[in-house]
Amino acid sequence: MAIAEVSIIPLGTKTASVSRYVARAIRALQQEENIKYEITSMGTIIEGDLEEVLRVVKKMHQSTFGEGVARVVTTIKIDDRRDKPLSPSGKIESLLKELEH
Repeated sequence: MAIAEVSIIPLGTKTASVSRYVARAIRALQQEENIKYEITSMGTIIEGDLEEVLRVVKKMHQSTFGEGVARVVTTIKIDDRRDKPLSPSGKIESLLKELEH
């Protein structure tokens, strides 16, 4: 199981606001059945099999083009741990336990 943080930035839009274009990427993500995700203010966290996550990120990236968008920059951070189960909530719980010490 992998966790990826994805940030998609459309370039060359007519306005400084890009939520309209990013929404297209999120709609592509919402069509997926076996992928868990969390939208944050600075990106989207996706959890699933690494191959599936990468396939979905590609779909999100490609869906952002159009309506005047000719360039898209997508940044991906991947945490792929194989010695034990991995989840976003588990990572937060582990950090909170350390903060209690």
